[in-house]
Amino acid sequence: MKLSVFCGVSVDGFLARPDHALDFLETGEQEPHGFEEFFASVDVMVIGRKTFEVVMSFGKWFYRKKPVVVLSTGALDLSSIKGGVVEQMSGEPAKIVKQLKARGFKHAYIDGGITIQRFLSAGLIDRMVITRVPILIGSGIPLFGPLSRDIALCHIATRSYKGGLVQSEYELGASPRTPTAKKRTLPGRKRKGAK
Repeated sequence: MKLSVFCGVSVDGFLARPDHALDFLETGEQEPHGFEEFFASVDVMVIGRKTFEVVMSFGKWFYRKKPVVVLSTGALDLSSIKGGVVEQMSGEPAKIVKQLKARGFKHAYIDGGITIQRFLSAGLIDRMVITRVPILIGSGIPLFGPLSRDIALCHIATRSYKGGLVQSEYELGASPRTPTAKKRTLPGRKRKGAK
């Protein structure tokens, strides 16, 4: 099962303002930057309770019929969601992934600051697409948090857009894509130890 992050952040690394407002993400000229294609490629979303509350405050369910799992240890009222497929789960990230995999899901979209941080710390994220919006907001909900170890990223691509967005894509747990150097032997010479 593949787990991906696709998110927008301010240049100083914030997903949302301290009050969870997302208004700054609309800064500049908006243009297609791959989200619709990405969203079509996932078969389940995993979001945190705070992200769920922010989405509910919009007054419209944006995820259509895409299955959404909300992570929360407290009770959630899902009765107001019309036309959506939503359920609640709790537990460690590895347990969540095991349950989703057992149900046949192939590609999960992980969203929300704390949720992304927890899945990263557990070593479960395979791919991250981070779109930087050309604005500094000074404080807010950070994309990244403390880590117990370094996490190596393999840079896949960086794209820039006319409106000022800069998007970088990374794979995690992959080796840098450098060709393996071949040992060369001069003609007529044997390598050391060769017979």
